[in-house]
Amino acid sequence: MKEILTVSQLNNNIKLLFEESFDFLWVEGEVSNLRRPQSGHVYFTLKDDKSQINAVFFRQFGGYKQRINFELEEGLSVLCRARLNVYLPRGEYQLVIESVEPLGVGALQKAFEQLKAKLLAEGLFDERYKKSIPFLPKKIGVVTSPTGAVIKDILNITKRRFPMADILIAPVRVQGDESAAEIIQALRNLQSYDAVDVIVIARGGGSLEDIAPFNDEALAREIFNSSIPIVSAVGHETDFTICDFVADLRAPTPSAAAELIVPEWMELTEKINIFKQRLMSGFARHLKYKGDELAGLQERLKDPRRFLINLQINLDDFRERLRTALHHKKQNLYNDLRQLELRLRHQSPAKKINEKKILLKNIKKDIFNNFSYHVAALRERLQKDSAVLESLSPLGVLQRGYSITRSMSSGMIVRQAADLNIGEDVNVQLAKGKFDAKIEKIS
Repeated sequence: MKEILTVSQLNNNIKLLFEESFDFLWVEGEVSNLRRPQSGHVYFTLKDDKSQINAVFFRQFGGYKQRINFELEEGLSVLCRARLNVYLPRGEYQLVIESVEPLGVGALQKAFEQLKAKLLAEGLFDERYKKSIPFLPKKIGVVTSPTGAVIKDILNITKRRFPMADILIAPVRVQGDESAAEIIQALRNLQSYDAVDVIVIARGGGSLEDIAPFNDEALAREIFNSSIPIVSAVGHETDFTICDFVADLRAPTPSAAAELIVPEWMELTEKINIFKQRLMSGFARHLKYKGDELAGLQERLKDPRRFLINLQINLDDFRERLRTALHHKKQNLYNDLRQLELRLRHQSPAKKINEKKILLKNIKKDIFNNFSYHVAALRERLQKDSAVLESLSPLGVLQRGYSITRSMSSGMIVRQAADLNIGEDVNVQLAKGKFDAKIEKIS
């Protein structure tokens, strides 16, 4: 008989055959059905126009974020380095991904574009958050390599333009995997040093891989949250990094950064001299104007005694006019007071009160008379209505010897003998009281 295999044995043989026949593969295709469950694994389907295959990044190998520095997206064309694997419980084969890079654009460029779009949407590039660079900073912090040509250029330019500028260097590596963390720590150290007025992050030109630390998301957020204005001077004029977009000012080169943050000392000296000359000329003109004004006043004030005599005459005149005006005012007030007194007597409240009391007494009397007449009329009408009601009352009929008989079973009033049955119980109501009876004979 031929050998009979179980399903598990068959799938296990296929797994051994596949995994021994295929080493690492390079497979290109389009990402679809992208899923990121809580397990930390990343699942997706790699497909082309004719076929598809499942693929997975396993968490225990560090996760895809530790092996690629961009986000996988639906519809993205990628080139994958992977191993072929058979999943025994379902008998399915899949790709276990080791690395991925986008087709048509480098991984670093893709990561740069994705991070730029993300931070732009969050508002980290908005001009309203940009801090102004101080005109004449006392202390300048520089985050760069201490051995490169960049720091020498910055020192030479600042010394030539403004020798009094104080430079505080925060030495870091500007290339490599650890450089972004070093730059972040250097920024924090400079911010804890209160005397720093502005910070320059500088690096010379290089490839996209060389300036990759300056496209780090954590560094971008540290720059955005900095309390000190930051100038980004990374690469050449045509190079752009995430730092350039987040920083308060972007300089095309490190040398340009030094020229932007410190003014030209000789130019400042010339401006100060010009302002000094303008101030002295203006002060001289002001002194001359005040001297002419004083001379005019001296000409007008030849004899102070004449001026005082005129003031004394005017004062006496004002005093007399004031006395006369006060006398007239007093007389007018007295006359007004007399008129008000006469009017008050004529409009005496006691007189009006007595008149109102008499009026109130008459009104009260009229009301009482009207009410008594109305009550008598109502009483007479009530007596007439009571007599009519009494004559129509069924109780009056009962008083004349009649009675009302009701069936005990239905409660209805019995109006004819045909409505009764022999042995039926009835209730008979009289003028005074009632009693129950049983029908024994019907006539």
